[in-house]
Amino acid sequence: MGDRSYNTSTPGQTALPVPPGRTLNGGAAPNGAGAAPKPAVHGGPTRVVPQYRPKPYVPPSRRYQRSRRNWCCCCFLWITLVLIGLCFLAAIAAGVLYVLYHPRKPTFNVTSLRLETFNVSQAADLISARMDFTVTARNPNQKISFSYGDVSISANSNNVDVADGSIPAFVLEPNNVTIQRVSLSSSGRSIDPADGQGLSKKKSYPLEIVLDTKAGVKIGKLKSFKIAIRVTCTGITASLPKVVSIAPSPSAKLPPPPPPSIDAKCTPKIKILSWTF
Repeated sequence: MGDRSYNTSTPGQTALPVPPGRTLNGGAAPNGAGAAPKPAVHGGPTRVVPQYRPKPYVPPSRRYQRSRRNWCCCCFLWITLVLIGLCFLAAIAAGVLYVLYHPRKPTFNVTSLRLETFNVSQAADLISARMDFTVTARNPNQKISFSYGDVSISANSNNVDVADGSIPAFVLEPNNVTIQRVSLSSSGRSIDPADGQGLSKKKSYPLEIVLDTKAGVKIGKLKSFKIAIRVTCTGITASLPKVVSIAPSPSAKLPPPPPPSIDAKCTPKIKILSWTF
């Protein structure tokens, strides 16, 4: 039912004008009738410049984070499995070598030692010493040899380094014994006066012989790389020889007395930096 306009004015009254776009009852004009006309646009279409709007921050998706975490876990798992496999193969190889060769570690002994001189200065801050000793190395293995580099030797008494020496490189053949005679000496070495006073009051000196070198193993044609080892010999006590006055004789020459025989056990250990195992 469309809106219709009714003339409610009485005869003799003038009807009020109806505004455009409206009917008499306040409704909209049907089919846009009576709408205000739009102004005409001259000169062609206008260009609208778009406004710049910054893009909001979008965090990485959870799927990407999960895939990266899974990749790291897989790498760690594979590395762990490879290390376990290498350790397992090394254990198998060590077991096979042990069954075939029955390896045993070499032994070292200090069999003799003679203290020639041991002097401490009056101020107890300088020391001079000289000693000769014999070290014996035994290889009980039948098919395994040991190769040693240059050996540096030091003699300590009450934690004071009193003399030093060295042994050239040598090879300890299978089922063999090697005897090395070494001379250690020091001249005017500075020490702590407190340690020097303690040494000057003694007549016999407890000694500790320390040998530092690098050793490698040879089994048939296989050679291992050399590792640092330290051999420590303890339980040694030395004293200066007694002076016996004998009438001089131009023809008589007394041979020096033999060095006292000892049997000091030595303990070889693997050395890594400043630690020994």
